[in-house]
Amino acid sequence: MTIQGALTILMYALAPFLWLIVGAVGVLVVVQLLARLRGYRTFHYRCLGANLAALAVGLSGLWWIPAFTNSRLGYVTTLFDWVAMIGAVVGLAIAAWLVLHPLSYLVRAPRYVRVKETP
Repeated sequence: MTIQGALTILMYALAPFLWLIVGAVGVLVVVQLLARLRGYRTFHYRCLGANLAALAVGLSGLWWIPAFTNSRLGYVTTLFDWVAMIGAVVGLAIAAWLVLHPLSYLVRAPRYVRVKETP
């Protein structure tokens, strides 16, 4: 199979979900942009809640990814199937973290900074 043939099959497979992909990328870009305009820096801000929520979203993929593709987790039998499933779960967790981490900064960050005045 040629690369063009594989890309054609991939495009037909993704076509029904294209609006979801575009919406998710839009939410990601808007949240990242708003947070960065308010001073968010990826590795300077810590939020355990956002990390745990992203992990929970990633692990929830074990339940809903097979349901979303009209499959079952029992059909994941070969090593390649498990690698693909684990890759999807890790990718889902990273995407959730990229949205939830700056979103938690926007919710929890102080709106103003008090400056100490010296007498």
